[in-house]
Amino acid sequence: MYCYDDTIILAINVALAARRPLLVAGPSGSGKSSMARHIAATLKWRYIEHVVTSRTQAQDLLWWNDTVRRLSDAQTKAGVKQDYAYIEPGALWWAFSPDTAARRGRDSGLKDDEKAHPPYEGTEADPCAPAVVLIDEIDKADPDVPNSLLVPLGSFTFRVAPVGSTITPEAAEPPLIIITTNEERELPPAFRRRCIELRITPPSQERLRRIAMAHFGSTAKVKSLCDKALGLIERKQDGREISTAQFLDAIRACLGLDVEARSDDAQKVMEAAWDFLNTQGA
Repeated sequence: MYCYDDTIILAINVALAARRPLLVAGPSGSGKSSMARHIAATLKWRYIEHVVTSRTQAQDLLWWNDTVRRLSDAQTKAGVKQDYAYIEPGALWWAFSPDTAARRGRDSGLKDDEKAHPPYEGTEADPCAPAVVLIDEIDKADPDVPNSLLVPLGSFTFRVAPVGSTITPEAAEPPLIIITTNEERELPPAFRRRCIELRITPPSQERLRRIAMAHFGSTAKVKSLCDKALGLIERKQDGREISTAQFLDAIRACLGLDVEARSDDAQKVMEAAWDFLNTQGA
């Protein structure tokens, strides 16, 4: 479940119409990643994600060579297979062209045990449907990574040199690529210009209520727990912000433990969910 507002809906529609990536900025826990998954479920599109780390290279999102499997095969009686057998399609390859990704870029000649397996198994979406791709926390990568992705993100094409294939989109509609940033590192201006930008701002109290009720229902108990949580947030003294995810955690914990808002335990449970216990003496 995701609670949209007019600004978010407009940004998504503009990104779809302009065929540009949607760059979503905001603090951790503000719902950036869950938005991508919910859009895919709503549109009945495939959902593919790649979580960026400090070791991520741009090519990892396109394809990479599985050197570990090659080494393992070298130690067996069957020996090493041809080069194409060790090509692993990345998130963007699966998004652009799932058929060629499964065939590792080859026209023919692959055995069943050599075919690549999609990262979205279990989804109800049509395997040939367009995709929503989440590239999560791009600011964790080396500064060169965003610029190295400008061409494939702009043209939806790239080349797989080992098999001599140029990958282009199969679906009638290009993928919706959602890129998130916690703004821990400045992104290159050229990369930002290529994207439609959306900033997730801290939600108002009314929006927090709507989000909680969208997740847990609009029962009297949920409403009273929201009142309790919002009251605690207003009274806290240390200046820390409570994210949307933390707010939902507090309500979820109280519901799971069958704690009533008026009970003495409600504040303890909520502070535990927010890691506020024993902080005054720290």
